[in-house]
Amino acid sequence: MGNNAAMTISPDDLAALRKSYERAELDEASSAPDPLMQFERWLSEAIDAQLPEPNAMTLATVGGDLRPSTRIVLIKGYDARGIVWYTNYNSRKGRELAGNPWAALQFHWVELERVVRIEGRVAKVEDAESDAYFASRPLDSRIGAWASPQSEVISGRDVLVKNAAVQAARHLLSPPRPPHWGGFRLVPDRWEFWQGRKSRLHDRLRYRLEDGDWVRERLAP
Repeated sequence: MGNNAAMTISPDDLAALRKSYERAELDEASSAPDPLMQFERWLSEAIDAQLPEPNAMTLATVGGDLRPSTRIVLIKGYDARGIVWYTNYNSRKGRELAGNPWAALQFHWVELERVVRIEGRVAKVEDAESDAYFASRPLDSRIGAWASPQSEVISGRDVLVKNAAVQAARHLLSPPRPPHWGGFRLVPDRWEFWQGRKSRLHDRLRYRLEDGDWVRERLAP
């Protein structure tokens, strides 16, 4: 059977999918002068709205072969220093960030018709910060950090199960943080806040860092 025969959704069906965005607006007068304040406002509203995983964000990196890649990670902290998440440093994203520390993040809160895009340079967080967060994780998650050779090819799921059993027996109730696991922090130099609007005339406010100050400007949708 050919690929076309296997399709259940036609190109015309996809082309016809549309949504009118009419929930809210974003203008210069009501937005915060500092992007971190605006981000905190929107993140709080996403959490208050009880959206599914409002802390999920897409992380985009570029490898040495210039191929971009994306994946979903979870924000675990933010302040004036930047946005923090945790991962395996030997994973594809870890290797790519080691070679090219520039990356981008994106939050998509579908129900609120909002997107936040963040760009900047990434560095590892201090060991003490990674240690503290690792100690706060559930035991099975701490064992999993030891058991999974993230991004490597494995023969089957049984490899993970066996590794987890070995590491659980080895570390019991007190697994330390693996040396290959820890936090990254993206230090933003650009933010964009996107609010869906009617007739595709969306609101886009960009903040870019210029001589230590944030410049806020509107972009055409």
